[in-house]
Amino acid sequence: MAITLAEPRLERPGSLDGHGLFACVLALAAALRVLVMLGYDTARLYWYDSFTYLDTAVHMKPQGAFHPAGYSWFLWALRPFHSVEVVVGVQHVMGLGVGVLIYLLLRRQSLPGWGAALAAAPVLFDPAFVRLEHAVLSDLQVIFLIVAALLVLMWRREVSTRAAAAAGLILALAGLTRTATVPLIGLAVLFLLLRASWRQAVALTVAGALPLLAYAGWYAQHHGRFALSGSDGVALWARTMTFADCSIIRPPARQAVLCPNGAVLDAASEYVWDPRTSLNRLPGDRFAHNDLARSFALNAIAAQPLDYLREVAADTALAFTWEPVAHPKRMSPSTAFTTGQWPLPTGHALIDKVRNEYDPDIRGMRSVEPFASILAAYPYPWFLHGTLFGVLLLVGGVGAVSRRRLVPLPWSFAVFLLIGPVAALDFDHRYVLPAIPLACVAAALTLHGFRKDAG
Repeated sequence: MAITLAEPRLERPGSLDGHGLFACVLALAAALRVLVMLGYDTARLYWYDSFTYLDTAVHMKPQGAFHPAGYSWFLWALRPFHSVEVVVGVQHVMGLGVGVLIYLLLRRQSLPGWGAALAAAPVLFDPAFVRLEHAVLSDLQVIFLIVAALLVLMWRREVSTRAAAAAGLILALAGLTRTATVPLIGLAVLFLLLRASWRQAVALTVAGALPLLAYAGWYAQHHGRFALSGSDGVALWARTMTFADCSIIRPPARQAVLCPNGAVLDAASEYVWDPRTSLNRLPGDRFAHNDLARSFALNAIAAQPLDYLREVAADTALAFTWEPVAHPKRMSPSTAFTTGQWPLPTGHALIDKVRNEYDPDIRGMRSVEPFASILAAYPYPWFLHGTLFGVLLLVGGVGAVSRRRLVPLPWSFAVFLLIGPVAALDFDHRYVLPAIPLACVAAALTLHGFRKDAG
């Protein structure tokens, strides 16, 4: 018989030590999102990511390069509204939902109301998260699904087979939203093998693998190869361009065309798009050379493993700076809300196509006064986003090493989500965000465990 944790002790209704405090926090977070909806006249759309997501939502054909269709399924469900404003409105509710999930998970583990509310605060109040909610991008959906899977796996002391299968399905949906999250299924299986039994591990494996296999089959029907995307080799090749030395690698003649050709860029991801790089000088579309690029990249990493690790470590460290570091230098990282206008590029047929088929009112975003000026004055210091994140990871790491019962799962998720994208392509401040709520959960559980030990 499964043994469940005792229900968290609830204080009298309205007590600021119980759910009343979180109700106030949630109300403030909701007010912030209402202000964002008022402060900007439409959703933020990015070329070309937002438009490929929307185009896939209309035609339901897997995109051949970077983006799997998981987020487009969400956009398809909202297509009857023909409004990207409705899309970001729903995403703002999902952002509040992430905070609620974190709070419920930590209360279930007997944390006091103030501690659970504090752990949920970054995802509720960091402008970087709120701006993601207001953009047609897949990031918020990924965060929501991962935190939901974590809640399912950690809700009871002993994970049932049904819960393990549900978590596997949720993680598969996350992987079909962003392929970089697929390895989280393996981390969850390892956690169940160590903390539960092989039955639960098998249930999660099967439930996680079947949707991925079905999607890969659908992808093969359209693109001729059994895969989730067609960009993994190109991404890894770009990662190696910051250190690759072909006099050391000695690649076969067929791969040698992908050696560095003298184009020096300030971030690995830039090598994917810059027309001067060796990949982009090959005939045809860059992603048509995905398999060749992967072979070159694996040879480069095998020949120069220390150089590869050095580059990954240096770029990962950018997540913890006291002040934001532009990477690449053409970007302007900030957690602040900004004012101005963000017009759509011109001359792209896909924009007109999506406007005709998904939302006829698609346009560039602009700020709206006086709400935008209020948002611009909203203070959220960078160190809470960067340096404090590093501290939280360290605290969670202490809990994981000291074998706190549940800490290894959220902590390992956070570490992988931080390092994985850097190892596969490059550092991006946006890619750090999914790791932050998980680091908060791991640190909160660790500190609560030490507090109980001391008591």
